[in-house]
Amino acid sequence: MRRRNFILSVGSFTLLPATTWAQQLARTARIGRLSPLSEPSERPMLDGLRRGLAELGWVEGRNIAYELRVANGQIQKLPALAAELVAERVDVIVTGSNPGALAAKSATRDIPVVFVTTGDPVAAGIVQSLGRPGGNLTGITLLGGELNAKRVELLKDMSGGLKDIAVLVNPGSPYTSEFNENRDRVARAFGVELHLAEARDASDIPGAFDRIKAVRAGALLVLADIIFVTHRQQIIDTAAAIGVPAMYPDRSFVETGGLLFYGAALPDMYRHAAIYVDKILKGARPADLPVEQPTTFQLVVNLKTAKAMGLKIRESFLARADQVIE
Repeated sequence: MRRRNFILSVGSFTLLPATTWAQQLARTARIGRLSPLSEPSERPMLDGLRRGLAELGWVEGRNIAYELRVANGQIQKLPALAAELVAERVDVIVTGSNPGALAAKSATRDIPVVFVTTGDPVAAGIVQSLGRPGGNLTGITLLGGELNAKRVELLKDMSGGLKDIAVLVNPGSPYTSEFNENRDRVARAFGVELHLAEARDASDIPGAFDRIKAVRAGALLVLADIIFVTHRQQIIDTAAAIGVPAMYPDRSFVETGGLLFYGAALPDMYRHAAIYVDKILKGARPADLPVEQPTTFQLVVNLKTAKAMGLKIRESFLARADQVIE
């Protein structure tokens, strides 16, 4: 089994004068963590952030503390939770997803915000540009829309003569509109039909899988969405029950029985986001820190799930995997 390193470069920054930095060290820095997920789903992300900051010398209980707010998959709660963190006067807010970043942006123009998102922060109006974010927000973006074409390619490579791929989407999600902009181009490039199956919440998931069965999809692509991550076990179990090979947007899916993942691991992205937090606490301005993207991605195959589903995956495909779960 192999796993590539997660590599990012970070731009220059400006330090506070030594006396000001000494004053900063004299008190506990308070980090507000704003998550769209449930607390169990959030735990790996917060652990990644904590690990990254610990590696940079920030010790919980000594010079850093965390205030956690979770929306439990209900993005309409994010603005109120962001306002709570602003009222707590935290030093930095670390948030996930485009809705989380937008909620933090609306809540404060003064408190620095570091985001980790799979959406396009420029198109969403979160930052002015990746190189010059402006304002009080910066962070890391996966630009998941660009990854979906590669995920379609991998599904076709694994399944040979694949012609019909279902795509599980939340029609109310900004990630869906990003996908739809490139949907026809991706379908033509790989000679497949991409059939949308829509689910706005957990109650819609069974109906979405009825649609997947109706189009006789040979594979399933699950788009990144807060609802899908929150209810991932329901999706994994249903996909396995109807025997459709599925590519998932987050590593946590394959760790709990999903078949395929391609992308960057979110806990690693949060570990790297700690570098932004550290620099901001030492005086850097978010406006001066470029938004970064992962440069290395992982293909993870859950061979145990494949065997349980009766799927035969070619050795040549397995050889491309960075990790095979057996």
